[in-house]
Amino acid sequence: MSSDTGSLVREFGTASAVSRFFDGELARLLRERGIGTNWIMPAELARAYERNRMYASDPYNLAIEPLRSLKFVAGSKYGEPLSSQLRTMVALHEGARLVLLPAALQFQGGRTVLRVALLDPRYAEARWVGDIKSDSTQVQTRSSLTQVAGRLADLFAAP
Repeated sequence: MSSDTGSLVREFGTASAVSRFFDGELARLLRERGIGTNWIMPAELARAYERNRMYASDPYNLAIEPLRSLKFVAGSKYGEPLSSQLRTMVALHEGARLVLLPAALQFQGGRTVLRVALLDPRYAEARWVGDIKSDSTQVQTRSSLTQVAGRLADLFAAP
């Protein structure tokens, strides 16, 4: 979360609650489009963390700072501790290979903007990095988060 997300944090109570709301909306939209069952969703990652606290990393407390930089683009490498955190997370889920990770939520020019990275933990490398923007200028509202979740879901399956 960036510093300009204050009203969302006040509405939801914590930055973690904002993240969980967004994750829930994205999971719902992907399920509605028929692809959610092929993905390991954040709620399942959180349950795996709770079962393996001594081994796993909290999916809502990853070392994502390097991903927030505008210099972090597809092909960029990321280091420790994120590299180990993601390798462990993927190892707990058979068949998992890539991680879609929201890295930063900001408000620019009246729009909600989410920076997202598709990461390959085997090589500690970004396969894709992009900014997903809301269509409307309804800044810092639940509906703006739902709209951004929809735009992200559109990249994987048509509505």
